[in-house]
Amino acid sequence: MSTDDDSTFGVNDWRRLLRSLGEDPMRQGLEETPDRASRAWTHWTRGYSEDPSAILKTFSDGGENYNQLIVVKKIPVYSHCEHHLAPFFGHAAIGYLPTGRIVGLSKLTRLVNCFAARLQVQERLTQQIAQSLLEHLEPRAVGVVIRCRHMCMESRGIAVAGEETVTSSMLGELETNQAQRAEFFSLAT
Repeated sequence: MSTDDDSTFGVNDWRRLLRSLGEDPMRQGLEETPDRASRAWTHWTRGYSEDPSAILKTFSDGGENYNQLIVVKKIPVYSHCEHHLAPFFGHAAIGYLPTGRIVGLSKLTRLVNCFAARLQVQERLTQQIAQSLLEHLEPRAVGVVIRCRHMCMESRGIAVAGEETVTSSMLGELETNQAQRAEFFSLAT
């Protein structure tokens, strides 16, 4: 992004930020930082322009008779908290119980990326992924577990490294069927 407009935090805004920190934005090491920061934040927030329904194209070829849980785990999560703009990162596990339609496995990772590439809180991120799967795939059950470390806690405030926040969302049959719920958690961890 090389020009500023009202809808973006552009190069000149980054220069002002650097000056407000007491830095010289024209210093050799910082000369290109405003442009790089602008492009980085455009990438880190690309999820606002992505449509979950377009990501979750479903098909029945090969899945119409499958009636067990499908789980993808260790999906990387990279996001920024909306409170401090600090990164949080970790892994997600997603599972669903199909009703004749399945989704390409890579689409689950793309769905996580779509919602993670927005300013977030982990609780909402977990719910958005689960609700989107339920709405667009119409499975019998959906489970999402996310485990993340939050730099807003590790690098400031309590400043304890390595703590992990775990959130989950169970929808459909996973809400009430304890056996399926236990199976999902055993597969997801």
